[in-house]
Amino acid sequence: MITFENVSVSFDKREILQNLNLSLSERRIAVIGANGSGKSTFVRLLNGLILPTKGRVIVDGLDSRREGKALRRKVGFVFQNPDNQIVMPTVEEDLAFGMKNLGLNIVEIEQRIETTLQHYNLLDLRKQAAHFLSGGQKQLLAICSVLVMKPNTIILDEPTTQLDLRNKRKIIEVINQLPQRIIMTSHDLPLLKNFERVLVFNDGQVVCDSLPTKAINFYENLFA
Repeated sequence: MITFENVSVSFDKREILQNLNLSLSERRIAVIGANGSGKSTFVRLLNGLILPTKGRVIVDGLDSRREGKALRRKVGFVFQNPDNQIVMPTVEEDLAFGMKNLGLNIVEIEQRIETTLQHYNLLDLRKQAAHFLSGGQKQLLAICSVLVMKPNTIILDEPTTQLDLRNKRKIIEVINQLPQRIIMTSHDLPLLKNFERVLVFNDGQVVCDSLPTKAINFYENLFA
C-alpha cells in the first residue's frame, strides 16, 4: 500500500503539488498529465528522490522522510533518459554498481548479473561500453539495473519517449511481463489500456482518478 497524507511540494515558493490524499494498492498504475502538471514530481516522491514540503508519503509502511534508504531498496526508479541512469563504463559494471552499494558479496552480484542479462538476451553485451549501446539497449539496461536490486515496486518516468516504434514495443513488452508493482508516467496513452488505474494530473492536483478509458477520455477532453 502507498499512501499520501496531505502531501504538498513547493520549490522556490511555487507550489508544484497541492494537498494530495491518495491510497494506491493496484499492481499497474499510470500517471498522465501535461508537462508541468506535477506528475514527475509525484512519482519522485515514491522513492524519496523528492521529499514532501508538507505531509507524509508512506510506501509499504516506510516513511519517505525518515526511512529513505530502506525505501529506495524497495522502490526502483527508471528515468526517462537512460544516460542519466547509466553511471559505469560497461554493462556489467553498471549492473553491479547498485548491488555493491548494498554490500552484496561478489558471488551474489555475479549470479544476479548473469541471470538478468540471460533473461533479456543481453549476455553478448556484458563487456560492452554502456554509453555506446543503442537507445533501446540503453533503456533495457536501465531497467535491468533496477531489476538486479530486486525491488517490490518499479517507477518508470516516460520510459518510451526517446524510442523508435520497434524498441518502444519491446520495452512495453518487458514492462508488461514484470511481476513487480509498476507505476508509470507516459504521454503514449494507448500503452495504458491494460493498466488498472490512471491518475490525471493538472496544476499540481489529481483531477481524475479512474480506469484507463474514463481517465484518458477526461484527459483528452481537458485540452480539447
